[in-house]
Amino acid sequence: MTKQASKFIWYDLMTPDVKAAETFYASVVGWKIEDSGMPGMSYSIISACDVMVGGLMQRPPEMGDAMPGWQGHIYAPDVDKYTKDVIKAGGHVHREPSDIPGVGRFAVVSDPHGAAFILFKPSSDESPAKVAEGKPGHIGWCELHAGDGAAAWTFYEKLFGWSKVEALDMGAMGIYQTFATGGKEPVGGMMTKMQNTPKPVWFYYFNVDAIDAAVKRVEMAGGKIIMGPHQVPGGQWIVQCIDPQGAQFQLISTTK
Repeated sequence: MTKQASKFIWYDLMTPDVKAAETFYASVVGWKIEDSGMPGMSYSIISACDVMVGGLMQRPPEMGDAMPGWQGHIYAPDVDKYTKDVIKAGGHVHREPSDIPGVGRFAVVSDPHGAAFILFKPSSDESPAKVAEGKPGHIGWCELHAGDGAAAWTFYEKLFGWSKVEALDMGAMGIYQTFATGGKEPVGGMMTKMQNTPKPVWFYYFNVDAIDAAVKRVEMAGGKIIMGPHQVPGGQWIVQCIDPQGAQFQLISTTK
């Protein structure tokens, strides 16, 4: 029996300064950001076109001086079982399954080479609202820079039931494998990371109306451009950035 494919359903940022991050991303991406009202923690909900996308949270003290960063939540119908499956497949558990009252159950894990992600099952059975492809403020692409692209594909395909779409030969950069998570259209890609990438990592691309205008907003708000903008196969434009607190993020648009 084929396992039902699990999808990315939520994205959040761990940052040392939530308020500063709110101001930055509201300006750059255009998100509406509101305090969640969760007792005992600073967590802000980000929305685009009245649809929730993810959240911003204070970096926990136990993380020390670890770099801030974005993390994707992948739907798991049984977080405890999937956590065990991660271990069996050679992955690692960084936080055992636990509950967020009224929100859901989660576990922080990573693939065998160390790229982290979160297993998550919401308390509500309500399906996430569907948005049009390319809608500004929503996630346009999920990309893994893996320790080993081929081995990573085997891990995620077996764990989540993802399917290959198109493999692009990027020359010296190797094979870029696009993938789907339950449908036919690709929602992301993965490749073996370049030598100058410090460690395996998932990157998330936020949709914007036009890439050049977004670049200007990044710079005016105190962020930095580290690569691009440049056009990728399929005609979209991307840029890689660093926010003022040091978290890397990516922007994507069909318009220059």
